[in-house]
Amino acid sequence: MGSAQMQGTLWGSRPTDWAELGEPVSRPAFEAVYARAGVGRGTRVADLGCGAGTALVYARSLGAEVAGLDASAPLIEIARSRLPGARIEVGDLEELPFDDHSFDVVTGFNSFQFAGDIPRALSEAARVCKPGGSVTMCVWGLKDECESVATTIAAMMALAPPPPPPPNARPPLGTPGVVEGLLRDAGLDPVTREAAEIAFAFPDVETAWRAFASAGMTEMVIRKAGEEAARKAALDTLGPFIRPDGSVLQRNRFYWTMAAKRR
Repeated sequence: MGSAQMQGTLWGSRPTDWAELGEPVSRPAFEAVYARAGVGRGTRVADLGCGAGTALVYARSLGAEVAGLDASAPLIEIARSRLPGARIEVGDLEELPFDDHSFDVVTGFNSFQFAGDIPRALSEAARVCKPGGSVTMCVWGLKDECESVATTIAAMMALAPPPPPPPNARPPLGTPGVVEGLLRDAGLDPVTREAAEIAFAFPDVETAWRAFASAGMTEMVIRKAGEEAARKAALDTLGPFIRPDGSVLQRNRFYWTMAAKRR
């Protein structure tokens, strides 16, 4: 099974919960990137790994002409219902179905890292970007900058640890310089790296679990360890983040790096 098919299966397991709870928390990143890119009326925007289309809905509200791609057919179905008339495709980040130089702004909000071949995915993003346009890669920050990663996600991932990394594995993508290097290798010129503060805020612990369970990484754990074990591991970490009213708040930091396509 190829990376796109595998990721599509994982991320499409609970599409309604992901659309309602998983994607919206990233809105501060969407807003910052599209503001920096100058997205407005007539800007042609592609979001790669667009999921249920939350970022594209925001871009369209700014006047942009939008298109998207994701590996998950259930999420794409939601994106198409939200974005009538837009070209929203099911596909692979390494083989985009768009023509050369099609877009002014190309984004990947926590998506490029799920490609089986990240350099190739970024090269494809560069290919479909117009000269003078921009490509942005957004990733999680380092573990000590992200309460969700350091606690809840770590506890669940411990139930189904991945194989050890190869000897030449790169540092975490949140490390300064790593994403910039990948973008340069794709023929792009990094112009800025900025942080976006992302609050995982939910009205109660059950809603928090629904949000975590809707992510592809959690689905992978559920398939290996079972939902009961994954749920218990997650909920056992939430105590320090429960506020007096019963709501849950975890603070995280994402980093986005924008690069220019040479003219």
